[in-house]
Amino acid sequence: EALDNGKPWKNGAYSAQIDLHLVIQCYRYYAGWADKLQGKHIPVDGEMMCYTRHEPVGVVGQIIPWNFPLLMQAWKLGPALATGCTVVMKTSEKTPLSALAICRLVQEVGYPKGVLNIVSGFGPTAGSPIALHMDVDKIAFTGSSPVGHKIMEMAAQSNLKRVSLELGGKSPLIVLPDADLDQAVSAAHIGLFLNMGQCCCASSRVFVHDEIYDKFVAAAAAKAKEWKAGPQFEESSLHGAQVDKIQFDKVMGYIEKGKSEGAKCVAGGERHGSKGFFVQPTVFSEVTDEMTIAKEEIFGPVSSIIRFTDVKDAIRRANNSKYGLAAGICTRDIGTAVKMAGELQAGTIWINCYNNFDMAAPFGGFK
Repeated sequence: EALDNGKPWKNGAYSAQIDLHLVIQCYRYYAGWADKLQGKHIPVDGEMMCYTRHEPVGVVGQIIPWNFPLLMQAWKLGPALATGCTVVMKTSEKTPLSALAICRLVQEVGYPKGVLNIVSGFGPTAGSPIALHMDVDKIAFTGSSPVGHKIMEMAAQSNLKRVSLELGGKSPLIVLPDADLDQAVSAAHIGLFLNMGQCCCASSRVFVHDEIYDKFVAAAAAKAKEWKAGPQFEESSLHGAQVDKIQFDKVMGYIEKGKSEGAKCVAGGERHGSKGFFVQPTVFSEVTDEMTIAKEEIFGPVSSIIRFTDVKDAIRRANNSKYGLAAGICTRDIGTAVKMAGELQAGTIWINCYNNFDMAAPFGGFK
């Protein structure tokens, strides 16, 4: 996984080791569901018996991204296989190796031929045929919003197959003045810099109350500067390379855009080293809602810290986005936190933490 994606393979923080733990947890969780999928007996008028029966959807086409190759594969395969479906999965052309390693294990344990099929290839030549195929009953896609639109179009153009999408994000984290500062800084840090910022639910918009803004910025910048970048097979590395040159150039372009539009770079902001696609963990302060780095998904290690004075206004601004995947709240007042969670337009909302995952909890967005 580290070789495939560039993420650190082992360290004292986030690494491919953590991904592997979550992968195992995922397969175990769905294996437990395999014999617990039941229909219902429904009382109806008259001397009739009415019941529902859960049946496999059929052939499921699945397209996964490159940021968490093993985990995204598990999130897709687990429920499909547990419910008796067969799968045709396309992996990202950037990270095909992990999925092929899983294929060896599938063969070893004796899966019947044709149950699981892995296709390595590009979107137009491998992904589109799956989305358009008349014999594919459902398509599940995780990736960018523009491609998600195309997937829905292809499903409609073919056999109106069922569609599940998990797309991009520009997730807000709102820090109230009564928050535990260290805890809030840690939540913002792991929320953004996990996996080199290549995470769909990354807390890339950090709204901090004016009362604690300067202290928060100073602490966040100091923490980012301590986050050591380096090769993925050095155990001292906490921050690996971006997945490829395309992503590296995109992230560096956004950093330059932030600087040119008036944001203040208080940490990072440059390439790390002279080899590879390493980007320094970057923190911008004095970011406004109109700036490009506050509106567009960067998918890299770039944190934007935005000032606010009124909680209702912060919620309004947090919701003023085409994305609605995740959000976070940091406060010591649990009543306020629960109320805010109900007002934020996001599927997954973390309180006083960020990027905590468990297979028993649902994950998905509002828009």
